[in-house]
Amino acid sequence: MVDYSLEANQEWWSQQWLDLLDKYRFKKRLERARNYARQGNVLNIEFKDQKVLAQVQGTQPEPYTVSLWLDQFSDEEWNYIIETLSQRAIFSAKLLAGEMPQDIEDVFAANGLRLFPFSLDNVHSQCSCPDKANPCKHIGAVYYMLGDRFSEDPFVLFQLRGRTQEQIITTLRQLRGQNEENINVSNLETKTVKSNPDSPNLNQFWNYTEQLDSALVVITPPPSSETVLDVLGAIPLASIAVTSATRSTSSASDLVMQYLETIYKNVSQQAVLAALNREET
Repeated sequence: MVDYSLEANQEWWSQQWLDLLDKYRFKKRLERARNYARQGNVLNIEFKDQKVLAQVQGTQPEPYTVSLWLDQFSDEEWNYIIETLSQRAIFSAKLLAGEMPQDIEDVFAANGLRLFPFSLDNVHSQCSCPDKANPCKHIGAVYYMLGDRFSEDPFVLFQLRGRTQEQIITTLRQLRGQNEENINVSNLETKTVKSNPDSPNLNQFWNYTEQLDSALVVITPPPSSETVLDVLGAIPLASIAVTSATRSTSSASDLVMQYLETIYKNVSQQAVLAALNREET
């Protein structure tokens, strides 16, 4: 198959558009159309209400007027399309980077539509030249120039279907913003529900209503309480040396009293523990 594209390295979506011309049976006419495009006979191209309008210089002094358009999708169809696009972030990212996603047609097929024309019959065109054939070489030249436009800006093809780049991007951002907001609210509600059962009741934080294990209970007399030894008073004994290293001295009465106090405390503690154990049995 002869390559009728204007450039050797066309983007795949531009090449798919140009492939429509390759199916046209009048190859000589396509060669003339390609030459028109390469030689600059397409004087200008503009978009007006989703329609392509072009001026193509032919053999006559006055250029011919070419118009070209596709079937546009309804507002409802576009809403479904953009909503489907918003669910796949990779599509939005590639379009914003000026690249047509390879499987973009899956989005349109999911909504019963098709982005690219299936054949030349799906592309509507008119030319003011006297040639009755369609596409004539003037229309064919505009076809080729549009292939370059698609390569530079994939949104041109969307525009022919009824939505500009600004409209698509604005709606995509709104939908994705709503989806992120819904996700954040859902996560917040989930976290709140999960955290409530574990939240402490500050009013009862220091209250303990369960019975303590007796092994953890230690009851000792208050330091200021009076014992039997306090009632009896000091024992009258002579003073003796306590530690030769420090040469300090204490009375024998003090030493005996300290010893008896230690014994008294130990016995008191044992008595309390024995009483607790009897209560449990």
